[in-house]
Amino acid sequence: MFKLSGAAGTRLHTFELTPGTHRVGRVQEVPVCIPDATVSRSHAEFEVTPSGDQCFLTDLGSHNGTRVNGDKVGPRREVRSGDVIQFGKTEFTLQGEGQSSPAPRTQIRTVISPQGPSTSVLLPIREALSKLPRKVTENPEFVPAISEMARLLVATEAQEIMLEKSLELVSKVVRADRLLVIFMEGDTARVGANRITSARHEGEITLSKTIVHEIMTNKNSVLISDPGSDPRFLKQESIVQSAMKSAMAVPLFDEDKVLGILYADTADPRTRYDHDQLRTLATFGHIIASRLANYQLLTERLAKREMETELEGAAAIQKNLLLNRLPEVTGYALDAFQEPSRAVGGDLYDACKLADGRLFFVVADVSGKGMGAALLMSNILACFRVMYGEANFQLARAVERVSAQMFTYSAPGQFATLFCVLLQPDTGTIRYVNAGHNAPLVVRKNGGIDPLGSTGLMVGAFDFARWEEAECELAPGDLILVYSDGVTEANNPAQEEFGEERLRRVLLSSQKAGVQELIASLRQDIKDFAAGASASDDATLLVLHRQG
Repeated sequence: MFKLSGAAGTRLHTFELTPGTHRVGRVQEVPVCIPDATVSRSHAEFEVTPSGDQCFLTDLGSHNGTRVNGDKVGPRREVRSGDVIQFGKTEFTLQGEGQSSPAPRTQIRTVISPQGPSTSVLLPIREALSKLPRKVTENPEFVPAISEMARLLVATEAQEIMLEKSLELVSKVVRADRLLVIFMEGDTARVGANRITSARHEGEITLSKTIVHEIMTNKNSVLISDPGSDPRFLKQESIVQSAMKSAMAVPLFDEDKVLGILYADTADPRTRYDHDQLRTLATFGHIIASRLANYQLLTERLAKREMETELEGAAAIQKNLLLNRLPEVTGYALDAFQEPSRAVGGDLYDACKLADGRLFFVVADVSGKGMGAALLMSNILACFRVMYGEANFQLARAVERVSAQMFTYSAPGQFATLFCVLLQPDTGTIRYVNAGHNAPLVVRKNGGIDPLGSTGLMVGAFDFARWEEAECELAPGDLILVYSDGVTEANNPAQEEFGEERLRRVLLSSQKAGVQELIASLRQDIKDFAAGASASDDATLLVLHRQG
């Protein structure tokens, strides 16, 4: 038989794996239920042979994967006692029959103390971590314990199992009835691990907030050689129960951060903790803190990896929202390009050939960046697409409806600029609304350039805003370029902007090229100008050319 032990959130879980199959997932219906968001509903499956001496593991196509000792699990593979198994970002250790499980937890609570113990000694952590005296290092248990503690720095065990093993090693050098690792979450203390020598020492430990403040904030180690002589202990406001004869606590200190508290006490009248033992405890605490910091970094990496996976999925969804193929209109060429500055962006473009033969297209730029802007972008896109099938599609009215939707269902301060067009193909007449967007440029066949300025405010900002339609003619050979501010505001390493003047020059030099070649030329010129500087905003280009 095997046991699976590990932590999910703040809880330690142990599962018995008897002969047969055991499904792993985050739902209550499975035998091995791990309540963690990174674990799939049906994540993996254990199979223990009828003899109970072999165990096999299969990943069931989980979203965040299953790993054994860092290696990704695919098809069925054997796992052995001592293997570290990771489901999502939770870690568990497989134990064979006869291996010990973590000890049960003691309760712990805090009280507010008006003052610290009068007999306590405070030692700054830097001083507590100074070189240990020879009489400590010559202890035959010291070097093996420190060596094994150093090995734990690179072990792949779950955090709670590592802490239990660390306390066992500390107990070989520091005589204690109770050893605890304590984490502070605001004003609440939580036991991360404990080692208690006998049942008579179990129960409740009361922490003085004064002492906690000295450890967590002032980075001081605390030594109480005889709590019974402190009058405050008689009032039950002590760092330990009055039955304790000696106690000490050190910060779990790593790179100027205190990650928790390592605490020891004893009721043995023959044991009196002194400075040497306090410094010994601080040395062990420093090693534990280094490993805890590694766990934090691992958790951050896993969270980052999870976020990257989610962003990749969101980017794929957003890409699929955009048109794979732009509509074709006889006598015209239409092309577009978009590049978000992050995984997802707030720029959008869309085009549709309406039932009456008119061509509609829109370019919009949502305020902000990232996921929030991407969600608003998809909302705007959906609003327009719902209206494409309506009879007598009206431009200004469509913009008003989109703005009302945004104003009602988005947070204050969220808005978008947009430019949208209705083209009558046979005449080349375009009617447009510019809602606070960068003025598109109409490049005439003779080399003239006409900007199409604003006809109203940005959408989604105000409930009273209204928009006017304006009109322009595209003669054969003319083209119109619509762009977002990520184009003209592209920076180079000297923090200079690409600017509209440079954009105009590229347009004029490439206006006789096809629309695809024109966009490619613009992209290359922007890339050359940026000279490797990262884009600060999404960039969108849309070109409509009336062929002549």
